[in-house]
Amino acid sequence: MKMRFVFFASLFVIILLLLGLSLPSGAVVAAPQPQGFATSTPGPDGRIIYIVKEGDTCSQVALLHGIAVTQLRQFNTRLDENCTLTPGQQLIVGLSVSSLPTAGPATAPPTPTATLTPVSGTTEVCILLFNDANGDALRQETEFGIDGGAVSLTNVNGSYSKTENTTSAVDPDTLEPVRACFVDVPQGDYNISMAVPDDYNPTMAVSYKLTVKAGDRASIDFGAQSKTVTVSDPAATEGSGRSPLLGIFGLLLLLGGAGLGYYAYRSSQPTSKLKGSPLDKR
Repeated sequence: MKMRFVFFASLFVIILLLLGLSLPSGAVVAAPQPQGFATSTPGPDGRIIYIVKEGDTCSQVALLHGIAVTQLRQFNTRLDENCTLTPGQQLIVGLSVSSLPTAGPATAPPTPTATLTPVSGTTEVCILLFNDANGDALRQETEFGIDGGAVSLTNVNGSYSKTENTTSAVDPDTLEPVRACFVDVPQGDYNISMAVPDDYNPTMAVSYKLTVKAGDRASIDFGAQSKTVTVSDPAATEGSGRSPLLGIFGLLLLLGGAGLGYYAYRSSQPTSKLKGSPLDKR
């Protein structure tokens, strides 16, 4: 009986030792730091630019930035049908919803204004990027649309997001610029972001917050001016307007000076002593 007790006690000790050896050590190994992807920074015009690297494809770029390939094509209309990429190529991969920063006490750029028109049973948002030739942030009748821009409409809660391209087309019936329209838009609060073409500068803020209700139709205008447009200097124009008067005044002074010089010359000449004598009459 005693031998059985010793046998089972020894067996229990051996089992405990085996279990202790099989347990993992108590040292805690820190988890490796997650490797993140470098994100692109929005430019001053609101566009988020990605520089293509060797071996990149449209699918990889779209997946990296959380967008669809179709949306990547909408942002970059110059991509060919095979979506061919070259190293160093700049791609627009998104639009920033934040407004342009203002430095110090400088005046903020004009904010686009929305015009709401009741439309029964639909919610529609139409955007126009117009050529602000004179840079006054107000659309004139002779200022039409611009090709190559991209505008996005995004719900603040992320439930809706679409992108459209701007156009310079004109409606033949109304002779008004054709707008980029988002149809069947659910009511709610939205952020609108505009990316102007590379050869234009925005004359207004490139982002706008909009609230739409079912049955409304919102029309919003954004302005951009070509970088090749030169604006005349008002000071130079005013100076050129006064120059003829100054020229006439200078000419009169010159003639007056010449007359005084001639008079002084005649006065300095000696009087002839033969004047009035018989020899003078000869």
